[in-house]
Amino acid sequence: MTKVVLLANFTADELKHMREAGKILASLYRDVRREVKVGVTGRQLNDWFAQEIKARGAHATYLDPDVNFPGVVCISVNDMVVHGVPNDTPLAEGDVVSFDLVIDVGGMKADSAFTMLTDDAQPTGAKKLLLSTTERSLYAGIDAIKGAVRTGDIGSAVEKVLDKAHLGVVKDLVGHGIGRTMHEEPDIPNYGRRHTGMLVPVGNAIAVEPMATLGSWRVVQDDPDGWGIRTRDGSLAAHFEHTLLLTDGAPEIITKL
Repeated sequence: MTKVVLLANFTADELKHMREAGKILASLYRDVRREVKVGVTGRQLNDWFAQEIKARGAHATYLDPDVNFPGVVCISVNDMVVHGVPNDTPLAEGDVVSFDLVIDVGGMKADSAFTMLTDDAQPTGAKKLLLSTTERSLYAGIDAIKGAVRTGDIGSAVEKVLDKAHLGVVKDLVGHGIGRTMHEEPDIPNYGRRHTGMLVPVGNAIAVEPMATLGSWRVVQDDPDGWGIRTRDGSLAAHFEHTLLLTDGAPEIITKL
């Protein structure tokens, strides 16, 4: 029997706020690329985000009491997959830097992530393979959505792209539903089989977020801060994510300019 996930039914105002949050988030990522320079620290980038989020009329969800993250944005460098706490370590040439940010406008959330190199350098070799393929797998997952969708259809499409490039598909971390809260049902794994999994109806919002590595898919969470999740083998990682509104046809990507 098909299990239908009944998520939030959005009002017109809620959709308006959610789209605005997505637009602001996309503009933040466009503009932060100029700030990610050799020698800058994660704490300085966090301060830039804090100032810009407020200036653009949004709220940083990670500061909410139920999250209580020590920063407004996750900044994960090199082997850090997700949940990197902004710190005072200067970025170095060639560092792989991932940003993951959730913002709120009018009580509605938008979530997005992307990975780049310091100085917005063009990646080459293995880094190019990692970044370009992980981003491509995100859009493969999005392309698998045509109206209501099963979570296995999304995961299968993502996994197929990453497997073909022999990248590690992180299995312990998943995408999710989103709306009035940051994480809602259902989980959206980045692997799976077509025609399986929960059915997500039209009219709901989900965040699809492939995470991949140049080595093993296994991760560890043993940083002293209690937040950072790294690759177990120390290999480089990448993370790309968009928030989507499910329609009768192709989904609306609200976190893309």
